[in-house]
Amino acid sequence: MRILPFILASLLFSKMVFAQKQEVRAKNILIIYSDDQSYHALGAAGNKEISTPNLDKLAESGLMFTQAHVMGGHQGAVCIPSRAMLLTGRYVNRLPSDGSTIPDSLVSLPELLREKGYNTYHTGKWHSDKSSHNRMFNLGGDIFFGGMHFPEFGGQEHPTVYLFDSTGVYDEKRKRTSNTYSTTLYAENAIRFLSSSIAQSRPFFCYVAFTSPHDPRTPPEKFERMYDPAKISLPANFLSKHPFDNGDLNVRDEKLLPVPRDPNAIKKDIALYYGMVSEMDAQVGRILEALEKNGLVENTLIVFAGDNGLAMGQHGLLGKQNLYEHSIRVPMILSGPGVPINKKTDGFTYLSDITPTIIDYLQLTRPASVEGISLLPILQDPTKKVRSSIYNVYGHWSRSIKTDDGFKMIVYNVDGITTTQLFNLKNDPLEITDLSKDPNYHGKVLEMRNLLKQQMADTFDNLQIDLPDWGRNKNQKSRGS
Repeated sequence: MRILPFILASLLFSKMVFAQKQEVRAKNILIIYSDDQSYHALGAAGNKEISTPNLDKLAESGLMFTQAHVMGGHQGAVCIPSRAMLLTGRYVNRLPSDGSTIPDSLVSLPELLREKGYNTYHTGKWHSDKSSHNRMFNLGGDIFFGGMHFPEFGGQEHPTVYLFDSTGVYDEKRKRTSNTYSTTLYAENAIRFLSSSIAQSRPFFCYVAFTSPHDPRTPPEKFERMYDPAKISLPANFLSKHPFDNGDLNVRDEKLLPVPRDPNAIKKDIALYYGMVSEMDAQVGRILEALEKNGLVENTLIVFAGDNGLAMGQHGLLGKQNLYEHSIRVPMILSGPGVPINKKTDGFTYLSDITPTIIDYLQLTRPASVEGISLLPILQDPTKKVRSSIYNVYGHWSRSIKTDDGFKMIVYNVDGITTTQLFNLKNDPLEITDLSKDPNYHGKVLEMRNLLKQQMADTFDNLQIDLPDWGRNKNQKSRGS
């Protein structure tokens, strides 16, 4: 009879040990951010034509979010609010100037961690003001201030960057043109930091912001030769032109190829795009290798995400200035202590949920300015969901809503012309068949419209979708980069 108490005690001890393992938390945070990478441009997402072995391996080591979204933007450079939302947990409608300026009233994740004694390090792209950058980071490498590496300023091959300046002044004397390809340059900066004694001395927040696979699509020769355009599949939702004026058909991104779209030109563009993704993947592999080599894997939470998607010929579009799935959905992977291994979740998330998730993960107090929802419940149980719908914004003329029953509605008002699209994503994930004119779905359109109004109110969107003056005048200009 003495054996039974021993067995029970052993089981209790095992449960306690298991519970303790579940509560393990990393102390370091590594965020790797890609530029213009759509959710489907990833092997782990089921794309059989692209090679992303390092990101696939990262997905296998952690939790992949298959329904991660950028909330959108009010102008063409969606990456500006995307990056601000990532670091502040703020919703797009309450970002001053769409995030091009981040006031000190918005307490960012790196600021919070810096106050807690973290070293906060950044290399790569920064698309907001220099003052907010100076508040957030006490260390850094090569910094690129801007939206993209324009060819006339060196392109991806010769990026124009500043050496990190702790004073935040960034005198022109510190500006230089590098002979190292952009993604390689930023990866080498991160590797040097992760290999330094500073990374071992106290907890760190390391933010690596790539400028790839954003155009210009000029992958290094090895990766340019990796994909044969003749073997690239044309998207099933390819169109030679968009069927109606969506409000921003003349933004810079849409002028990269002529209209009507040539299928062969689209396939060549996709091949180059995939080449850039694969090159970036190789650099991600180098960063993860440095993390392991320096004994940092066991105490580092890794976050990989894209800032926004891209059309690449789908729906007759090229850019991200629209509300179709290819442009609002992004890859997102979390890996590290306390994160489920080799799991996927289809729960709806925004990029702005990353900041509150990390804050809760580190068991810190959330600043009042953070508006996103923590994904910690999903890390604890991937079957859980924290949102039942997703709302998206582009410009002052289009909004969308989708629900967990698979329906999605996009509403446009361009020069007083209102257009509605309704899709059943469960049957039509590529948004090919518009159901909005089908009498059988009029009730669903009304239901979705009412939900959209509610979501707009909840996310501080003061646009009045029923007003005839809601929309964009064609004389307005829109940026894109």
